[in-house]
Amino acid sequence: MRTRLETLREQLASIYWIIPAVMVTLSIILSLATIHIDQTAPPTYLQELGWLGVDDPDGARSFLSVVAGSMIGTTGVIFSITIASLVQASSQLGPRILNNFLRDRGNQLVLGTLTATYTYCLFTLKSINNTATGSFVPNLSIITSILLTLLSLGALVYFFHHITASLQADNVITQVGEELTIAIEKIFPEKMSLFSVDQEKPEDAPTPTEDNLVINSKRSGYLQAIDRDTLIDIARENDLMMRTELRPGEFTATETPLVTVWPKRDGIEELEEKIEKAFILGDQRLRIQDVEYHLNQLIEIAVRALSPGINDPFTAMNCIDQIAASLTQLLERSIPIGYYYDEDDALRLITKPLTYTEIIETSFNQIRRNGSDSVSVNVKLLEAIEMLAPQTKTWEQSNVLREQADRVYKSGKEIIPEWDFVYIEEKYEAALMAVEA
Repeated sequence: MRTRLETLREQLASIYWIIPAVMVTLSIILSLATIHIDQTAPPTYLQELGWLGVDDPDGARSFLSVVAGSMIGTTGVIFSITIASLVQASSQLGPRILNNFLRDRGNQLVLGTLTATYTYCLFTLKSINNTATGSFVPNLSIITSILLTLLSLGALVYFFHHITASLQADNVITQVGEELTIAIEKIFPEKMSLFSVDQEKPEDAPTPTEDNLVINSKRSGYLQAIDRDTLIDIARENDLMMRTELRPGEFTATETPLVTVWPKRDGIEELEEKIEKAFILGDQRLRIQDVEYHLNQLIEIAVRALSPGINDPFTAMNCIDQIAASLTQLLERSIPIGYYYDEDDALRLITKPLTYTEIIETSFNQIRRNGSDSVSVNVKLLEAIEMLAPQTKTWEQSNVLREQADRVYKSGKEIIPEWDFVYIEEKYEAALMAVEA
């Protein structure tokens, strides 16, 4: 259940209109409350207002009409600028960065402030009346609208600063890098000690028997998360073993195996629907259990920067720096081998785990292939390996870094002229020394 709630929260965070809709609703409630106070309070309760007080209904209507009109006009401008920013970010940094802009709380709060002020003024405007028997001017509501207008002006100034800062490639790369580090710390919370040994599978690790049940996916999509607690509970209650065939972030097609369950007991088919619900599928990847989600964003920015149409190696080098900074955290942490036990220490669930080799190869391979003809990119890759080497604690970590250094050296030697290759050779030797140390 907790996994499903986290998935729902992650999906809601990407919906741009949620916060503005909540703020508009709150503005309606606020307007009804202030109007009620204006109608029920003693006539003299705001007599100290001085020049802030409004006695003329026509003047109050004019003021609220101007504010409401300006707010809805400004909202249109803000929305247009946001759309233009999304188009620019998509073309320069890649379409997968769009989700970061949609999740941006600053943009959502600015839009919510403007639309809430507009809605508040409309409801307050409706309450003003001027008849032969008397007039009603909600002074408290008008003062509140003035405060909301000032708040909207502040939000507008903030928006222009925020949108220009958020479009800068360096800021986007830094933000994604920080989110990648946070994801690593959350998904792999356990730290390893110095000179830790590689984790080993149990000696008696079970494998599916011939008498097993393979549960297939009923739809296609990305595996966003696996509710491991639910699977373990089902396996314990029915004395079963389960092995997942996919890990979060991977794509599955209809009728593709999700999980293998054994032994195949009577009535096990009745559990198929419950087991399938523990696998949360969607149209796009989510970051809650997928450590490669943010990593692929940095890789995409780097690969686009190295394309012939853009040719911006400095952006690619910034991406390498952020990837290396995040990998230093990864190398200090223990990646679960995918064996999960119930409360009685009985093995119930085997998952498809990530490995250090897979993550590091994913981090370097595409950038190395697309930047093999760039001296600066190759040097930066070797510098990243040199920086990561002191953090290694297992043979697997050291070996994959050594292999990556060899690949950078060999690919550069085939393409880069000898007089430029000298710089790569120097960094290669330094990286190897760091790995061997």
